[in-house]
Amino acid sequence: MMVIEGFVKLLRERKPGRGLFIFGFSIVLIVILMAIFAPWIAPHNPTEISADVFQPPSWKHPMGTNNLGQDVFSRIVWGSRVILYVVAVATTLSIAIGVPLGLLSGYRGGKIDRVLSMVMDSIYSFPSLILAIVIAVVLGPSPINTAVAISFVYVPTYFRMVRGQTLSLKGQLFVEAARALGVKDWETMKKYILPNVLPTVLVVFTLSVADAILTEAGLSFLGLSVTPPTPDWGYDLRVGQPFLLDGYWWLAFFPGVMIMLLAMGFAMIGEAINERLSLGTR
Repeated sequence: MMVIEGFVKLLRERKPGRGLFIFGFSIVLIVILMAIFAPWIAPHNPTEISADVFQPPSWKHPMGTNNLGQDVFSRIVWGSRVILYVVAVATTLSIAIGVPLGLLSGYRGGKIDRVLSMVMDSIYSFPSLILAIVIAVVLGPSPINTAVAISFVYVPTYFRMVRGQTLSLKGQLFVEAARALGVKDWETMKKYILPNVLPTVLVVFTLSVADAILTEAGLSFLGLSVTPPTPDWGYDLRVGQPFLLDGYWWLAFFPGVMIMLLAMGFAMIGEAINERLSLGTR
């Protein structure tokens, strides 16, 4: 509820970051609605093979057809479900693991903090895309396995941010007062530290989602996410890439543009929230 109220407040107030937020939020909202109403928006079956191969954009096929005669627009619409599903599951898992571990590590300190920090720093030291590729190869191609691979990559990001915030907050007077009153450690973390960490988590969430979209597209491009003929933007970009030199530009253009727009939308939301929070702390 606090997050939704903050979004509504940012939409209403005429302050720096509002235009950026509205533009980014509009892009994300359009893609979400497109995914929800895909059965009614898509004019054709996205996996249906036809004789209309390599048809350029027209009234019948707004984004043309691919080498199998499949409608590109229908595949774009249905493909939004796959990428949103993978990114939503991945970020949920990352937050569910990284935030509690960051709170525990920063608040308790000692051996727990040293061990967790060492493990997370070890994971963080690997290039994110390469690590995601390795995990995806081990698990096998499927959307849920891709989500697990991406979530593993971003757990250290949430851990490091939350741990740093917790270290600075646990010495504050209101936390010391809670301790003096005999409040249990887990209640102190939940009631007094976590609410103050959530704004940072929100910013990290929106920015990491933008990066996770590109990671999912990269895994799909390498054939490590979905299996044919499932519509997916990264996979369709890979299929269309060899035909660029033959003049069939729409096969790779539209999936690539959708990946860019969705990542840009979340990045804009993150930047707007970050700018707002930075101004609020001055």
